[in-house]
Amino acid sequence: MLLQHNYTYRTSLETSLKVNWQVSDLIGEDKPLDFTKPFLPESLARVQSFTFLSDREKLLLNQIRGNSYLHIFGFVEEFILPFVLERARDRIDGKDCEMQALLQFAREETKHIHLFQEFAKVFEAGFGDRCQTIDSVDAFAEMVLEKSPLGIVLAILHIEWMTQSHYLEGIRDNRGIDPQFASLLKYHWLEEAQHAKIDTLILEEIAEDVSETEIERGIDDYLAIVEAIEAGLMQQVEFDLIALEKVGDRLFRDTERQELRRVQQAAYRYTFLTSGMTHINFRGTLERIMPLGNNRISDRIRQLF
Repeated sequence: MLLQHNYTYRTSLETSLKVNWQVSDLIGEDKPLDFTKPFLPESLARVQSFTFLSDREKLLLNQIRGNSYLHIFGFVEEFILPFVLERARDRIDGKDCEMQALLQFAREETKHIHLFQEFAKVFEAGFGDRCQTIDSVDAFAEMVLEKSPLGIVLAILHIEWMTQSHYLEGIRDNRGIDPQFASLLKYHWLEEAQHAKIDTLILEEIAEDVSETEIERGIDDYLAIVEAIEAGLMQQVEFDLIALEKVGDRLFRDTERQELRRVQQAAYRYTFLTSGMTHINFRGTLERIMPLGNNRISDRIRQLF
């Protein structure tokens, strides 16, 4: 599973400039969300197994999950932006195409954050209620940025390849979800595809100059970031259940709430953790650069399952 590639900063920059889109192209009054349709594919939302939910409640839960899904992407991209800007600053006296590629990367991450914020406004207006989401974004970003560069770039690479998994496995050929929501995910991925390539290059550069002890620390830091994300996901599950009870206008029995919690916790772990940790390109890069880290991540995946 060794990943061989021909990624370069120049080709990633050239592709990004061709892909380029604006937030107003994807969300706004003239591009409404269709609240008669689900937003997420069932492979991510996992709402259909609940026999005690009506079809309407399953749709509501799917849409609540769609709102949380984009919020969490915006949440994690807050730490990606300063990390990439710092890498660009380090290139000021180096190759111009590398600095330009990193600055383009940063501009796109800023645009993604803006897109998700605009989506949240449109969602709340159309859904008719505000759904609570995890909000300790500054503290989370600060915690992550205190980690080693190796640990941070592993987390970023995980997130970017995870985005591809979601798009290819459940969104690209899905005709049942809201096409407007699907378009947000498509264009988000088109830019993240270039980011994944650039972060592979960054990871290679960092790994070239670190000792075995520093690689161990990087894996520790990456796994600590994974644990912090998992804690946030478990909190989001609770917020989602509260929102579902509120908009569905009923309280679930304890057994129902336990089943909702069990299935949704597994769904969130798959969506944001294992789908990235098991991605063939993420694991291939690890196997080529740091085989020991690959083994430790396999152990962590078994714990998640």
